[in-house]
Amino acid sequence: MKRNELIQHLLRNRCELLREGSRHSIWKNIELGSMTAVPRHSEIKELMVKKICKDLDIQKP
Repeated sequence: MKRNELIQHLLRNRCELLREGSRHSIWKNIELGSMTAVPRHSEIKELMVKKICKDLDIQKP
């Protein structure tokens, strides 16, 4: 999945960007407070997308 598509999915599901690191971005679910790291690759593997969505307690796109 393209990183831009994942970012749009996170924003639609009430998640916000907390900070940018050199290799990862830290995202937080506003409603639940759960957080996860999103790698800064242009293409993100499906297993990683599944883990990110699970960590943030949102549905997988």
